[in-house]
Amino acid sequence: MRRAPSAQRRAPSAWRRVAAAGVALVAATSLAACAQSQREAGGGEGGTLTFGAAGAPDLFDPFYASDGETFRVTRQIMEGLVGFKPGTADVEPELAESWEHSPDGRTWTFRLRQGVKFHDGTDFNADAVCRNFTRMFTQTGAGQNNALSYYWIENFGGFADGATPSLYQSCEAPDPTTAVLHLTRATSKFPDILGLPSFSMQSPTAMDRYQANNVQAQGDSFVYPEYARAHPTGTGPFRFDSYDESNGTIKLVRNEQYWGEKAKLKELIFRIIPDETVRKQELEAGGIDGYDYPNAADLRALRDAGNNVQIRAPFNILYLGITQKNNPALRDLKVRQALAYAIDRETLVRANMPEGAVVATQFYPDTVDGYAPDVVRYPHDPARARQLLAEAGVPNLTLNFYWPTEVSRPYMPDPKGIYNAIAEDLREVGITVNPISKPWNGGYIDDVDNAKADIFLLGWTGDYNTPDNFIGTFFGTPTNRFYTAASPWGEDLAAQLRAADSEPDEARRTQMYQEINRRLLAEYLPAVPLAHSPPAIVTSPRVHGLQPSPLTAEEFQTVSISEQ
Repeated sequence: MRRAPSAQRRAPSAWRRVAAAGVALVAATSLAACAQSQREAGGGEGGTLTFGAAGAPDLFDPFYASDGETFRVTRQIMEGLVGFKPGTADVEPELAESWEHSPDGRTWTFRLRQGVKFHDGTDFNADAVCRNFTRMFTQTGAGQNNALSYYWIENFGGFADGATPSLYQSCEAPDPTTAVLHLTRATSKFPDILGLPSFSMQSPTAMDRYQANNVQAQGDSFVYPEYARAHPTGTGPFRFDSYDESNGTIKLVRNEQYWGEKAKLKELIFRIIPDETVRKQELEAGGIDGYDYPNAADLRALRDAGNNVQIRAPFNILYLGITQKNNPALRDLKVRQALAYAIDRETLVRANMPEGAVVATQFYPDTVDGYAPDVVRYPHDPARARQLLAEAGVPNLTLNFYWPTEVSRPYMPDPKGIYNAIAEDLREVGITVNPISKPWNGGYIDDVDNAKADIFLLGWTGDYNTPDNFIGTFFGTPTNRFYTAASPWGEDLAAQLRAADSEPDEARRTQMYQEINRRLLAEYLPAVPLAHSPPAIVTSPRVHGLQPSPLTAEEFQTVSISEQ
């Protein structure tokens, strides 16, 4: 992570469990290998690296984003008050050098790094911090739509209008180097949450000049302001240069006035190539220098050709989402259980996931606090599925099954193959499947987030190492993509999640999350957990210094590229 040589590490909060031992071990091994590779290769300064992105970003304002391809770009040009130690999920200082909290956990004081400027020359200081949080908190109109302010709503809750309670209360700047955030309750996710790309610090000057908040709803989609399309402005080691939509290329250039160690690359280009096979061909032809989510079947050949193939620790979940808003049958637990029994997850993982993937029994990996080893399991049992559908009175159920195109995700490397496998399982138990496929950023995410699907394929890579980041994000808002508000337990589940997140005693909090996980699988089943997958990232022999992240949050500041 970006930090000056003199950056002072602050011990992680006692309210937060450090990254799991398995993740830490993989990270330590990767760090050592990476350091050795850099010593041996001695990659030079300057040059241009072209990376094959798996999908197109919708915009470049991370506050309004929820997709990994937007964050892949904005992570290079923007920074948060905190970041994550390279190769781990451990929080560390970034634009804040240190922090402390009040005994009740509701007041957080951040000591800010001095001498930092945004790319447009605006000073980064406490006033800029407060103006960023005020901008987030005071969203109105389309800005409050869950499809736009997803991370704010799922993590902070409501806005300044008070229609929904908010975790955020206020921000004050007693002096230029001190920012104080006031919360309405204690939370296990502070300060880690502030490392999320959506809460990156952006230039108040640029946001005002290019009307960053002027997002407008247009039918089922949105029209973004000039700021989000062409003028994202942060403090990071790269600056935004241009986006050539016709050719699918995003160009970043080195920030020569960066406050810390400057990027080794002169230019960083993201080339959008949704098809994984085409990404592999482009790497082989020299058209790109690396890409994400290579097909598991290609890993040996990629290594044999001399490429660097790095496997991240699995810190994700693929699930079959269920929306209860539109189809009354899906509000019946027996129907949701029938879906779980219908899916042959063992075969799905074996045939469609990379080596090392495992069947998921709950909604986050066993390396996260609160994992319950004794949850109800749903083995593949078509007869049981048909029985449950009959008991629910819907033996001939029809479902709109959404799946995404033009994308590969770390938890979903082959959306079409995964869809086909699950759809066939569902047909076997008598369910009529109506397939609906849309491009990831061409309507799919908007439709899913607006609860238009009956069932859908989606997943999550952890942003930081707390249960709340997984199940709190998924089920903490009853009116989101799962629409658990349609069931009598939806609000109760959200209340249980808030109570667990607010519990300051770590042991008690872990017990609370274990009980929630048991009830999620036995009593609620708002979705069906499918798999945890270890995603790979590949670069050519010319590329040195890329540190894989279990959060799939790679940064290119330390990367260099050598001549052929």
